[in-house]
Amino acid sequence: MTAVLGIDAAWTFTEPSGVALVERDGVNWRLVRVAASYHAFISDQELVDGRHRGSTPDPHALLSKTAELIATPVGVVAVDMPLSTNPIMGRRVSDNAISSLYGSRHAGTHTPSQSRPGQLSDDLTMGFARYGYPLLTSGASFPALIEVYPHPALIELAKADRRLPYKHAKSRKYWPEESLVDRRHKLLSVWSDIVNLLEGRIKGVASALPLPDPSSRGHELKAYEDCLDAVVCAWVGTCVLGGTATAYGDETSAIWLPTAAT
Repeated sequence: MTAVLGIDAAWTFTEPSGVALVERDGVNWRLVRVAASYHAFISDQELVDGRHRGSTPDPHALLSKTAELIATPVGVVAVDMPLSTNPIMGRRVSDNAISSLYGSRHAGTHTPSQSRPGQLSDDLTMGFARYGYPLLTSGASFPALIEVYPHPALIELAKADRRLPYKHAKSRKYWPEESLVDRRHKLLSVWSDIVNLLEGRIKGVASALPLPDPSSRGHELKAYEDCLDAVVCAWVGTCVLGGTATAYGDETSAIWLPTAAT
């Protein structure tokens, strides 16, 4: 099974979620499709006002769309959202493991709760399991659903000392002394670096994700960022399929990260 569906899943129904589909093409991986929301990935259409909206994830619709796009079966669905075989009530073993390893590098996990992502996570986990993608917390049994986390994954991809400053909403925090124009240029420079690193692992990323104009509106930059995260999720999925990733957690939940040597 040599295709991966990556999902940068929002923790609420109101925010959009990036989706990326990659497929092995001979010895290489290639990007088949990337979109900034479930709706855009499934329907091939952008919304009239140009904004991507949140919606309820539909595993059946997502898998059906991948079957339209490629003949290769999806081996891994890699999701950036807390997932568990048990209802999530708070921090998990997996959260603590990642924070212990990457907290000093500013890439610890956010704390999930009963309300965020709550039922959204439960429904996503059960939904994919219903269509043959049970949550994988160890080993290498495919097809499977896995939980991933882009921040530490990007640290490994870039061989960086700490979390990369690539979140649009935090650009003022990253560069408090810079003007808006200079912050935009610095942000786009980081995005360019990430795209180039991903292009080295998945062909077609650079052509599918040309950098936005520095004058782009906030929601346009956020849409680009969501696409970027979705591709990162898919890349981690390829590492899991290739046996070059490690699961951190227990039998109920695990966060998969590429090994440092990947």
